[in-house]
Amino acid sequence: SSCDDVSAESSTEFPDRLSLMEVRLHAQEDEITLLKSSLADALRKLRLHDQQIPLLKQQLIAGKRNSLFQCANIKIFPQVYWYFKCIATDFIASTSRSARTSRRSIKMFIRGRPITMYIPSNILNYEELRMDLPSQKLDLDWVYGYRGRDCRANLYLLPSGEAVYFIACVVVLYHISNQTQRHYQKHTDCVRCLAIHPDKVRVASGQTAGVDKDGKPLQPFVHIWDSKTLVTLQQIGLGTFERGVGALAFSSSDAGTFLCVIDDSNEHMLSVWDWNKNIKHVEVKSTNEAVLGVDFSPTDTNNIISCGKSHVYFWTLSACTLTKKQGIFGKYKKPKFVLCFVFSLTGDVLTGDSEGNILTWGKSAADTKTLGKGAKGKQNIMKQTRAHEGSVFTMCILQGGAILSGGGKDRKVIRWSADLAPERECEIPEKFGAVRTIADVDGEELLVGTTRNAILRGTFSDGFVGHVDEMWGLATHPTQNIFLTCGNDRQVCVWNAEDHKLDWCTTLEESGLCADFSPNGGVVSVGLSTGRWVVLDLQTKEVVSDLTDGNEQLSVMRYSPDGSFLAVGSHDNFIYIYNVTEGGRRYTRFGKCTGHSSFITHLDWSKDGKYIMSNSGDYEILYWDVASGCKLLRNRFESKDREWASYTCVLGFHVMGVWLEGSDGTDINALCRSHSESMVAVADDFCKVHLFQYPCPKPKAPSYKYEGHGSHVTNVRFTHNDSHLLSMGGKDTCILQWRVKGAGTGDHSKEHLASSSSVCSSSSSPVNGT
Repeated sequence: SSCDDVSAESSTEFPDRLSLMEVRLHAQEDEITLLKSSLADALRKLRLHDQQIPLLKQQLIAGKRNSLFQCANIKIFPQVYWYFKCIATDFIASTSRSARTSRRSIKMFIRGRPITMYIPSNILNYEELRMDLPSQKLDLDWVYGYRGRDCRANLYLLPSGEAVYFIACVVVLYHISNQTQRHYQKHTDCVRCLAIHPDKVRVASGQTAGVDKDGKPLQPFVHIWDSKTLVTLQQIGLGTFERGVGALAFSSSDAGTFLCVIDDSNEHMLSVWDWNKNIKHVEVKSTNEAVLGVDFSPTDTNNIISCGKSHVYFWTLSACTLTKKQGIFGKYKKPKFVLCFVFSLTGDVLTGDSEGNILTWGKSAADTKTLGKGAKGKQNIMKQTRAHEGSVFTMCILQGGAILSGGGKDRKVIRWSADLAPERECEIPEKFGAVRTIADVDGEELLVGTTRNAILRGTFSDGFVGHVDEMWGLATHPTQNIFLTCGNDRQVCVWNAEDHKLDWCTTLEESGLCADFSPNGGVVSVGLSTGRWVVLDLQTKEVVSDLTDGNEQLSVMRYSPDGSFLAVGSHDNFIYIYNVTEGGRRYTRFGKCTGHSSFITHLDWSKDGKYIMSNSGDYEILYWDVASGCKLLRNRFESKDREWASYTCVLGFHVMGVWLEGSDGTDINALCRSHSESMVAVADDFCKVHLFQYPCPKPKAPSYKYEGHGSHVTNVRFTHNDSHLLSMGGKDTCILQWRVKGAGTGDHSKEHLASSSSVCSSSSSPVNGT
């Protein structure tokens, strides 16, 4: 019974204790509210007395500590008075330590939100700090990628032995046997089309309009340039074309005097230019449907053909007017798209369409019984050849009159005789997508551009070897010249920065958004879009660990400097910390950093591996004591002198100067400090890569700006020895490799990269690292 009494007594006590605790909690909340209002009132009154601050400072320095609040004539609650007295005492102590008075913190504003940055102790006079340009510069060294996803007729071979193609804002000239690249970089936005002059030296390239940083549309244009010297010879169409340039072609029967251009306006305006004199001879509305190709007849400049959605048009140029005749399909099924065409050596026109057919158009007498009335005098279909399963994406004529065609669904390259009898065929591996365009190297070897943005090189007998969607994840190896990319296409690719080749590629079940190599270089962790993350062995390419944290996308993976911890930043506002053992193969949960009020965007470890600095989607900067159990360090001032093993956080005192005035917080997607700690590279939302000096703690810091990407730049990383910088485009699916030149970086422009005894090899690598 005594036990019953005890249990009865304790059960009656419990509600009383609970209510007592609730009363105490309410009292504390009331006290906090009172303190907050007191502080707000004090700050308001302090602002009213700003004009007395110079006098205040003089009295403080003279040692009149107690006159601070008398001078300001402010009545303050006792708690707030104590708080401000502490600040005043600290200020007096700092002024006695240094003859120069320096502010302890500075505020930067993003979207009107103030962010306090604490000034490190080693900066004695912040106001006198000079922000200079970095002593290093960047040169574009290599372009990985090719725009095959949504462009056509954009891969040609020049007599120089160079393949010419484009991606983002860059036209690439890739020397096949020397395996070197040159770059034409005068475009201001994404290049969309390409044409080669009959002299095989001059090139025309047309671009999309793009927008400036305020979102206003810019004007598209066509550049004609010399492929030997990369000198721009002419710019045409500025102020004439709308939205962009969709297709263009040089005339060939008159030594390339004229250029035909079709823009991306609603009416797809077709214009013919004497490009050398920059004179527009004629302009006419083409069609409201999509236009996919245009070309002059090889024997008559007055005849032009265009094709696109549900049409093929035969144009005649006469006395500065253009008249068109529509190709009549008659008894043949009208295709949804006419995708490409070539001129046979006999003068016929061969079109490839979305039905998988090659149609032969000629001017022979029309068969009115099968084609219907009104067919007389039109371009008529003489023959239909079943060519591919799915679309016929491309065709090209070989020197002897044979024809090559490339297929969509079947991914086949087929060689046809001049009278369209099939001779040979081969198939492109599925991972590279469909055949977008074909360039003949020597009658036997071919270059093939694919819809998955790869350029492949090969033959019918040997087959073909060689990113498709927006890319975000980028990591560089700690000791070798290799790097990893991942993105929305679910591909994880490991590249060799020295050989400019894709070492290997694997497909994950979900999109990869972030990655980091372990410090020992043996494994790499990849964060996915579902909260799942995997660890890959670089030699075997196998998944050695597979874990999940939360169910939202992961935004950052970062190993501690000695590799004993891995931090996983998630969109669920948490940072998950793991113990790492067995050389990066075993992971056990150590703790969780809880305190951010928005998703994690960036994080870095301290050099001693005990602390983390992190940024979030609402522009917080938080510090964590990982070694003591993932504790949030509430006094951010105490972290002002901490040294960081890496610096990728976009918000912090040392990188404050990279932000432009009026930035909205999403303008900078990524930044990266060099290993030498002398420069910081920035990836912005306006297609630019910037290079600043480091540290860069003052507003309006100067930088070098580099163009080349055609969409927002998603990530930047320096290679392990700072010889190169890698930048990654989002929607342009392009990786640019920049050579770092200048003081203190180990200028590698005249020497080979340190040997990258590659831990990975592949028997099937696309040409040109695409």
